[in-house]
Order: sequence, then C-alpha cells, then structure tokens
Amino acid sequence: MEDKSVNILSLFASSSTLICCALPAMFVALGAGASFAALVTNFPFLIVLSQYKTSITIFAFTMIIIAGYANYKTYHMPCPADPELGRACLQTRKRSRVLYYFSTLVFVVATSFTYIVPAYL
Repeated sequence: MEDKSVNILSLFASSSTLICCALPAMFVALGAGASFAALVTNFPFLIVLSQYKTSITIFAFTMIIIAGYANYKTYHMPCPADPELGRACLQTRKRSRVLYYFSTLVFVVATSFTYIVPAYL
C-alpha cells in the first residue's frame, strides 16, 4: 500500500475517534451539554458510533501503527537521482510525515477526551 494512502486512512480513523468519542466528552467538559443534545438531535448516528468507541479506538490505533511503520520504512528509501523527481520525492515524504503527526495528535487528543478526561469530571 502506498505511504500516502496509509496516512490518509490513519487520519480518517483518528478523526472518526474524535467525532464518535471525544466530541461528547468535550461538550460536557465545556459545559455545553445542551448544544450537544441539539447536535445529537440533528445527527443521531453519533449515538450509534459512540456505542462502538472501543472498537473505533482500536482500529484507529492500528491504522496509526501501520502508518508509522510505512513512514519509517519509506523514510530510509532512496529518492530518484533526477533533480525534479528527487525534490518531489522529498516533498511528498515531508507531507506524509506532517499528515502522520497530525493524525497521531488528533488520536491522542480524542483518546484523552474519551477515556482520561471523563474520569476526572
């Protein structure tokens, strides 16, 4: 699988963790329970998603591990000798790393709001 597509899948998985699980905890922590109730009224699938929060979190974590491995593996591969292709290769690697780190950050924040913050409220 291409490095870019793995990173996009990890971003999608970590974003789904954010939407399904961290969003309710974040609204409650900010004291916006009524706003969350209105949101659930308009998007009732959020309740169904939150029932599977453990499975979604495990899937997102697995995708982030796979993306991290793909990033590590491709980081040490040589780029083409052609100057234009070499520049494009390095630029793609940099974008891929940024996307991976962003996915990881989203996952950590979402997981924190899902499992750690509610324990202290």
